[in-house]
Amino acid sequence: MNVKVLAARFALVVSCVLMTTAPAQARYLQCAPFAREVSGIDIRGNANTWWGQAAGRYDRGSAPQVGAVMAFKSTRAMPVGHVAMVSHIVSDREVLLTHANWSHRGGIERDVRAVDVSAAGDWSEVRVWFAGVADLGTRSYPLAGFIYSGNAPATVEPAAPLAPLTIATAATAPIAGVLPIAAD
Repeated sequence: MNVKVLAARFALVVSCVLMTTAPAQARYLQCAPFAREVSGIDIRGNANTWWGQAAGRYDRGSAPQVGAVMAFKSTRAMPVGHVAMVSHIVSDREVLLTHANWSHRGGIERDVRAVDVSAAGDWSEVRVWFAGVADLGTRSYPLAGFIYSGNAPATVEPAAPLAPLTIATAATAPIAGVLPIAAD
């Protein structure tokens, strides 16, 4: 076989392999799969669909409980919503959240503050800790409410470790077998 033909075939095979692995390397941890893993609430799809999907399957309400998923509504800045698990109740207007993909793309944050800033004190609007300012973020976000899991785990650890976990840092959380990408 001609060396040029062999080299061309080799280049074609290598480029095909790279095309199939590059998208996998670009993946990063999203909030919905992480919330599902740590809360035990088995809902799939974008975060903004969780509240509706939970109807008739899980109890829902407006009061935080440890192990419940806080379901954020869609906004212009956050079109697919967000979900986070309540890890601790601090007071009637403050909780700690464990969630992914908030301050840093693909990053996991544990026990970060979320404060009810609604005028009625009904958890319809919150501000959430943001690593970029090392304090509560400047935006407030509307909530759909809380989705309660009757079988929430006793701890907030995922069943299978997703990566070394950090508390509100710029570190990305690599998925097993996938190279992490640098945070912006």
